[in-house]
Amino acid sequence: MKTLTLLCLSYFGLILLTSTAEAFNKKKFPAHWGDPPKIQTRDFRPLPGGYGNGSSTLAKWISKNLEQDKIKGIPKKTFTTLFGPDTKNLDGWSIKSGYASYKIHEKSILGTTAKGSGNTFLCTDKSYSNFELEFEVKCNNKLNSGVQIRSQLKNPSSKYGGRVNGPQIEIEASGQNGAEAGYVYGEATGRGWLTPKDRLKPHKHFKDGEWNKYRIIAKGNRIQTWINGNKIEDLTDEAIYKTHSTGLIGLQVHGIGKNAGPLTVQWRNIKIKEL
Repeated sequence: MKTLTLLCLSYFGLILLTSTAEAFNKKKFPAHWGDPPKIQTRDFRPLPGGYGNGSSTLAKWISKNLEQDKIKGIPKKTFTTLFGPDTKNLDGWSIKSGYASYKIHEKSILGTTAKGSGNTFLCTDKSYSNFELEFEVKCNNKLNSGVQIRSQLKNPSSKYGGRVNGPQIEIEASGQNGAEAGYVYGEATGRGWLTPKDRLKPHKHFKDGEWNKYRIIAKGNRIQTWINGNKIEDLTDEAIYKTHSTGLIGLQVHGIGKNAGPLTVQWRNIKIKEL
């Protein structure tokens, strides 16, 4: 639980909150409302809209925003670009778990293997819970890859920023016999594939040597995936949701040990819409 620092100004009957009222209430305020008022009266009362309890100042702020939403309508949720053709740097991203390299190349993020490195991930600094994620990816036919969602870091103070763990959406060339691209794997969770074995059927919806468009929807305990418009997975997994309901998005360069390389994978047009 967050700790609130309160500065009591009894003469004015006000308190200054250095953290938001959401520390008291689990229900989050809509992002388009902005930040709640920092200076609030010292009373404590039920809040409108099912937001728990708080001050009269906060109650008025909530009521005003609820009324504005009725008049203007709730703003339509839109996509935010995480990496696009005009992105000039990798600010907002950090490399974790290994020492493969990432750089901007031809309006894409180019990930390249490093001999001896374990699985490496270029992770968002921000965490995401419920969202729709879209991106395009092209992968060397000999390199397995993936995109982490709602992922966490074990021992973040350790070497290479800790071990990334959580649900992974598989990226894999089809080859002659098809492969498991688009299915859901539990990276470093001890569970292996989260997609049930009876649904883990090889397919050829991933186009080898070409750009492939992925679409992922994660909402509650349900994860849905598409590749090039083809529905691949519709997974409901309460267990993984309990342990990984929110977390980082990470672009994987799979470890190759001391095998020959280098091998590459590229991502472009990465965008997300929070739900």
